[in-house]
Amino acid sequence: MSQSDNSFEPNVIDDEMLQKAVEEQWPEDIRKLAKVEGINFKDVMELQLRFRNILQIDNLWQFENLTKLQLDNNIIEKIEALESLIHLVWLDLSFNNIEVIEGLDTLVKLQDLSLYNNRISKIEHMDTLQELQIFSIGKNNLTTLENVVYLRRFKNLHTLNLTGNPFCDEEQYMLFVVAHLPGLVYLDFKLVSDTTREVAISNYHYLTDLLEHEEAQALAQLEEKQAQQKELEYHKTAFVEYLNGSFLFDSLYAEDTEAAKLAYLPGVDDLLKDFVSVCENLFNYCLKEHEKREAEVSDFYEGLHEVLTANQEEGRRIILDFENQNKMRLDEIHHASSHDTAESMRAEYNEDILQLSETLMTLEMQMVDQLEVRLRLIPVKPPILDAGTFHFAVACRDLENRHHEKLLEISISALEKSLKNELDEELPDDVREFLVDKNTIVNMVNKSHDIHLLKISMRECDILLNMYRWEASVKEKALQNEIDRNRNRIKEIFQYIDDLQEQLDNTQIPELTE
Repeated sequence: MSQSDNSFEPNVIDDEMLQKAVEEQWPEDIRKLAKVEGINFKDVMELQLRFRNILQIDNLWQFENLTKLQLDNNIIEKIEALESLIHLVWLDLSFNNIEVIEGLDTLVKLQDLSLYNNRISKIEHMDTLQELQIFSIGKNNLTTLENVVYLRRFKNLHTLNLTGNPFCDEEQYMLFVVAHLPGLVYLDFKLVSDTTREVAISNYHYLTDLLEHEEAQALAQLEEKQAQQKELEYHKTAFVEYLNGSFLFDSLYAEDTEAAKLAYLPGVDDLLKDFVSVCENLFNYCLKEHEKREAEVSDFYEGLHEVLTANQEEGRRIILDFENQNKMRLDEIHHASSHDTAESMRAEYNEDILQLSETLMTLEMQMVDQLEVRLRLIPVKPPILDAGTFHFAVACRDLENRHHEKLLEISISALEKSLKNELDEELPDDVREFLVDKNTIVNMVNKSHDIHLLKISMRECDILLNMYRWEASVKEKALQNEIDRNRNRIKEIFQYIDDLQEQLDNTQIPELTE
């Protein structure tokens, strides 16, 4: 139906079309039941929307558990509105009018994709489809074999169809594809023979060896970047991100561009060392404190688990004792010698059930009291609040004060030498512009000093704020876990007691005699 079929008006995917499509793929008996009870699109796993003259993909967000979708033989021009179908494994968009591969980023579980018979000229925008195993993109407008190289990223790809593309007419087409996709088992509906594979590798090893080297380098860079990001995330949990180096010092000048030019003056570089030393001392200390804090929190939850386990075992013991003592009670009530005897036995058993409920609830309330005490003792003392680390900001301010004095001294000395033409170092012109008079230098250095003190205070506030947020989140999580546990436990007790009473109420007893 794709390409130039104008025999029908374009259709939109509306609820009526979807309802009809779902009903059509079900057996008659299920279809009748669905008409009575209605269809929940969330329960639909497969959907066929073939040959419906659909122009635009839309309104599929309700099918959040869909695994197979057929949209072939329509007049679709753009891949879109599929982002909610995150469980999709099989997608057929063949025989449409699609020109660009796009809109597939969230379909990370996709294994089988067909874009056969469209208008695509480039294989692209598929990086997230790492589970892809079968790919059909034959009869499109692919003209250069370089498109095949893109497919090397799909390590699970074993079946590929490229037939009908312009580049298939090239003499070395098959050997090029097989050489660049060594994991391919089937190409264009044919099994790739060992002979073909050997010839392909032999003919193109000079290209594939280079690609493998580039891919290895790219992978190493990616892994290094991921490791750095992981390390940064760990540093953030310890509240010391970017303190293991000159970042703080550099950041002081990030928005102080005029004063930053003074770094070219002789002797200014030496001022950096003291800042880095203070930051790294705090960085190392806080990492150790973070490990201690994590261990303390882990010990807290381990102790909590032990208390909960003991309470649960006691609850199970109470229930087991009750069931062992009363396993014949219902039968005895049923076979009582008279109605009155049975009623008396039923009332007595009901009292025992109520007593069991009270015992279990008392045990749970004792557990709540114990946990409430433990929650107040959560070890969440942030390391920065320790006297040893709280001096960080003070130390930085002292260093900044000394840095300011030294920078002012160096700048004035440079000014005096410049005026006497005694400067030994060659300085950039934009630095020499400031070496005009003492007031200009003093005003610039003083302004820079104020900016630096403000930045140090802001960094201190950020660290403290993150600490308090972490403390609050630990307590909040522990409290919410306890609330959820308590709520679920009470539901369990009520449900168990209700089941016992229902069994008792449903037990038949002798009829009342006149």
